[in-house]
Amino acid sequence: MSLNQHTYDESQIQVLEGLEAVRKRPGMYIGSTSVKGLHHLVWEVVDNSIDEALAGYCTKIQVIVHEDNSVTVIDNGRGIPVGEHAKMKRPAIEVVMTVLHAGGKFGGEGYKVSGGLHGVGVSVVNALSEQLIVTVKREGHVYQQEYQRGAPQYDLKVIGDSTETGTTITFRPDSEIFTETTVYDYDILMSRIRELAFLNKGIELVLTDERTGQSQTFKYEGGISEFVKYLNRNRETMHETPIYVEGAKDYITCEIALQYNDGYTENIYSFANNINTHEGGTHESGFKSALTRIINEYSRKMNLMKDNDSNLTGDDVREGLAAIISVKIPEPQFEGQTKTKLGNSEVRGIIESLFSEKLMEFMEENPAVARKVVEKGVSAARAREAARRARELTRRKSALEVSSLPGKLADCSSKDAAQCEIYIVEGDSAGGSAKQGRDRHFQAILPLKGKILNVEKSRLDKVLSNAEIRAIITALGTGIGEDFDLGKARYHKIIIMTDADVDGAHIRTLLLTFFYRYMRKLLDAGYIYIAQPPLYKLERNKVVRYADSDKQKEQIMAEFGENVKVNVQRYKGLGEMNATQLWETTMDPESRKMLQVTIEDAKLADEVFDTLMGDHVEPRRDFIQQHAKFVKNLDV
Repeated sequence: MSLNQHTYDESQIQVLEGLEAVRKRPGMYIGSTSVKGLHHLVWEVVDNSIDEALAGYCTKIQVIVHEDNSVTVIDNGRGIPVGEHAKMKRPAIEVVMTVLHAGGKFGGEGYKVSGGLHGVGVSVVNALSEQLIVTVKREGHVYQQEYQRGAPQYDLKVIGDSTETGTTITFRPDSEIFTETTVYDYDILMSRIRELAFLNKGIELVLTDERTGQSQTFKYEGGISEFVKYLNRNRETMHETPIYVEGAKDYITCEIALQYNDGYTENIYSFANNINTHEGGTHESGFKSALTRIINEYSRKMNLMKDNDSNLTGDDVREGLAAIISVKIPEPQFEGQTKTKLGNSEVRGIIESLFSEKLMEFMEENPAVARKVVEKGVSAARAREAARRARELTRRKSALEVSSLPGKLADCSSKDAAQCEIYIVEGDSAGGSAKQGRDRHFQAILPLKGKILNVEKSRLDKVLSNAEIRAIITALGTGIGEDFDLGKARYHKIIIMTDADVDGAHIRTLLLTFFYRYMRKLLDAGYIYIAQPPLYKLERNKVVRYADSDKQKEQIMAEFGENVKVNVQRYKGLGEMNATQLWETTMDPESRKMLQVTIEDAKLADEVFDTLMGDHVEPRRDFIQQHAKFVKNLDV
């Protein structure tokens, strides 16, 4: 055996200078170079302006999307300093724009509190932009400097005079980095900008899209209280005015707003320095602990529960709760590179102490509301016990045990969950074709009879009484609710396969609602897929082609020839395909098309499910009217 002759010596050790590292490994700094990373560029710039606002120097921030998908962010803060940096011997603004980890946030003097997802800020935006122009109004002058892919094109210069102050940054994302798309999505921008306006009361944020002429202004004097009202806008609330608590200790400020509705799901969103900590953390655990303890204490004190009743659990008291927890911390400690969980241990005690005192005060001063909250919790506890008994019907001892599997499940022979997939199929007819056409080694088939329960309007005990849902839970093997264990999943691909009509779309939505509300971790893990059966079968002289859309159908017909009479069949149901056709078009891993269901924005997803599947008709009608132009393949 000969040694590897490739040389490995000091000449192969690379040192990436300055912003070169960012361009080499952009995902390390902005998460990805896809849609999420593209929009993250905007947030890094906007966060700097928000930090100026938190410091008390900025009242208005404008975000403008230009026709070429460049973006301008304007604030009326103090303006980035322009004097010579003592160490770097260059203007401070140039240092901020070209040196990683340079800025006013690291010494503790420039900003007491700051956000920004990775703390690397605008220099990363500069590195990943084809062009960036920064303009600063400060000290009576207007200064400007331009950069291309992070490199200054000229020294900082004075281009005019002004009595105002502020910073304007215009950047165009680099198509060499963002190869997937450089087109900004107005709805994504609007959702986050509205969120920032809620979290920072009194600050005016304006979003303008020059591509469409759309423009919206967001300013909320009520802050997160208005945020909670917004979350509950499609629901019946149990008290008109949200409970609001704010306080500060050891330079840590916190705000909490909550409001109960008549629904069954909890919506708690926590933020630290405006960053959505969607994995929770010490601020969220302190809030939950205080909420459970105070409601139980009040219930006992006011004799609203019997002496022999068990205490309400956290799940009981949070049923139908919408809450926002926002903390501002000088030195936040986040767990993980993407900062999704707050780790500051001191925050839990501060939140728990402050919130406990204020919540007890509110309940004592508002006994009618307090009684409703307790009664809802007691009702939830009874339903929880009923659900526990119902869960026994779906619980299985191990992933290998098959004796309790639903009778209509055609299981696969493999026991390797990573290789196994299950098709949840609409109707017995399509289920029969799928069972015949599948690869029995790794593909399982579970036919559904009719439409499952709309879980958006039901508690867990009622959900578990539905036979079709019980069959799904048992087949998947994960359990549900407090028993849910992703590690016990029997299939790593759960594929929803319904007809390409209105009923099929409804069944698909019902299933997605169920998975989102009660098996969310399946979605987070990327286990949920939607099959894409063809809409058309085109045949000429025994040559068969399939089309997924009207456009593709026309293309295929053109390929067959203009003057040929092609036999076109429009599939309205999966049952119209025989086993071979279903395998070839929809189930064969070599040729099938599937959509993987992901959750980029959980809050937006929650709003959509609530709108589409909730009790209120008006929001649903508005949603349909707003999105009607995007409907494809509507078959009524």
